[in-house]
Amino acid sequence: MKLKNSNLLKNQSYINGEWVNAHSGDTFDVSNPFDNSLLASVSDCGQQETREAIEAAGKAFKVWKNYSANQRSKLLRKWYDLQLENIDDLATILTYEQGKPFEEAKGEIVYGASFVEWFSEEARRIYGDVIPGHESDKRIIILKQPIGVVAAITPWNFPNSMITRKVAPALAVGCTVVLKPAKLTPLSANALVVLAEEAGIPKGVINVIHGKKASVIGKELTENPIVKKLSFTGSTAVGKLLMAQCADTVKKLSLELGGNAPFIVFNDADIDKAVQGAIASKFRNAGQTCVCSNRLFVQSEIYDEFNEKLREELAKLKLGNGMESGVSIGPLIDENAVEFVEGLVEEAVDNGAKVVCGGKRLEGNSGIYYPTILSDVNIDMRVFNEEIFGPIAPVFKFETEEEVIEKANDTPFGLASYFYGNNNSQIWRVAEALEYGIVGINTGMISTTVAPFGGIKESGFGREGSKYGVDDYVEIKYLCMEV
Repeated sequence: MKLKNSNLLKNQSYINGEWVNAHSGDTFDVSNPFDNSLLASVSDCGQQETREAIEAAGKAFKVWKNYSANQRSKLLRKWYDLQLENIDDLATILTYEQGKPFEEAKGEIVYGASFVEWFSEEARRIYGDVIPGHESDKRIIILKQPIGVVAAITPWNFPNSMITRKVAPALAVGCTVVLKPAKLTPLSANALVVLAEEAGIPKGVINVIHGKKASVIGKELTENPIVKKLSFTGSTAVGKLLMAQCADTVKKLSLELGGNAPFIVFNDADIDKAVQGAIASKFRNAGQTCVCSNRLFVQSEIYDEFNEKLREELAKLKLGNGMESGVSIGPLIDENAVEFVEGLVEEAVDNGAKVVCGGKRLEGNSGIYYPTILSDVNIDMRVFNEEIFGPIAPVFKFETEEEVIEKANDTPFGLASYFYGNNNSQIWRVAEALEYGIVGINTGMISTTVAPFGGIKESGFGREGSKYGVDDYVEIKYLCMEV
């Protein structure tokens, strides 16, 4: 891996401003998912190191919360600038450890940095209120104050932006952070911390714990009373476990969990535009995003035409090493991920589905799975009920608006949804009827810093980004003054 700034490549945990090894001396390996080559051996920390990081964050909070909004804003802005100055290196690290194409990785760096920029500005706008008193001699003032130490647990599919989306608002309001990145992608997290340190963010304000023993680290984060809030992005099963573990200390929670996004195409839609939207939504990051289209519903009159046009466009995509020019689809994160999508396809085919294209691994690289279209699928198949997290597009046929709304909502998840159509009355009806926190209308790209990102039902609660993104990191205090 060639970097302009080799200092960005760190293989240790970061506690109280120091790069540290695990007390045990244990390490775990991080590999390139394209060719399984070893990238680094990273410190494998556990409960003791996590507790030390929490205590460091607790001490730093007493100082950091008293920084002025302007001071915090300037430090975050410097961190943002440094991320853009080092964009090629950050993207290179991301592609090597996660697999997504380099240009896509650069897009994630820009997207991730945008949260730091946004919340550097929001730091100056943590406004309270003055409420008319309930009695003539009473004055009511509302303050918003930082909640305290925040534990942030982030996934491997967006190892840069999932971190900045949590850390930036926490720091902006005056909180300190203990971060647990995914064990598959620790290097991107460390590179961000190197730049945060260079930006002048004080020691203890950001701490990073790496380790294979996620349950041990998670237990300390959820049970330690110094931690006042937990923000988690990951599976619904793990989110439920963390939620239960936080109950004893009644921590504030933000959970962005699994998804099962419908992508609906009505007869009057612009089919070419819908096909491009489906590719952007379904096949970005090889289908490994929580807001990926999971179930494509196409109205019967255009079903065959949509499938054929989608097949033609997928044939144009280049598969391979994310560092090669022009590659659109890289490897899945590991062998388990490939075996999972293989199992989904096999189960669907065994029950009557047809493979329009794909349905196999790339010759010469077992980690890359061809973009796949499945037709003649039904609601009893696993591809209807489970989050796919891979480049598989099951296309369901529907007849009426009422039918597709019922099927789209027939899931415990409620993160993202999409639909294409041109009837204004129908657009409003469908948008309001879909039980999802996010609805994309005639677009397959919905993520932006300026809008609140999050789900409902078993996809979690809390919002990241936008003016609402600071709400989960502050406590509201009510002052009643007699005059």
